[in-house]
Amino acid sequence: MIVLHHLNQSRSLRILWLLEEMQQPYELKVYKRNALTRLAPEELKNIHPLGKSPVIELDGKVIAESGAIVELLIEKFAAHLAPERHEEDYIDYLQWIHFAESSAMVPYLLKIFNSIETQKGTELCFLDSYADAEFNKVFGYLESTLENKTFLVGNRLTGADFMLGFVAHGLVYGMKLADKFPNIHQYLKNLEALPSWQRALKIEAECN
Repeated sequence: MIVLHHLNQSRSLRILWLLEEMQQPYELKVYKRNALTRLAPEELKNIHPLGKSPVIELDGKVIAESGAIVELLIEKFAAHLAPERHEEDYIDYLQWIHFAESSAMVPYLLKIFNSIETQKGTELCFLDSYADAEFNKVFGYLESTLENKTFLVGNRLTGADFMLGFVAHGLVYGMKLADKFPNIHQYLKNLEALPSWQRALKIEAECN
């Protein structure tokens, strides 16, 4: 049995959605953010020393990191969600899976953190312009890539979409940038039409 230690409003949504798509039996253990600090509760450190989510338990092991979890679960339970290694799309698949937590996540989080700091009166000397430049570069690239595409790789649902869907959701609903990135917005609509996405969002809403 797969156990998902799920923190509300976190990257754990990726794994929740993947589990719903795989329709593999799993147990969900829910943790809620501290209402004041918005940080994960201390109880998560009892599961993994970093105290972060997502974390899964599988075959007696505790496994962290979204990308590693997505790749592992697909390899073990849902091979149809990844190109085979000999296929041309496999390289693109790997790049986009890692793009979501490397190139995309740094400017994404910087924009959020900078907004919080400036709202509190902090004067930013470097991070603001750096974050804007990186944000526009990274998501401009994603925007152009997604033109006329339903999914990210090979025009079919893959692990890359499970990784990137969380970021697209944050851009559209958290940052309210649907008008600036219409292709990303349409891509998110494509994901939102999937029954597994809808089930995951319903479970997530019940966790908040």
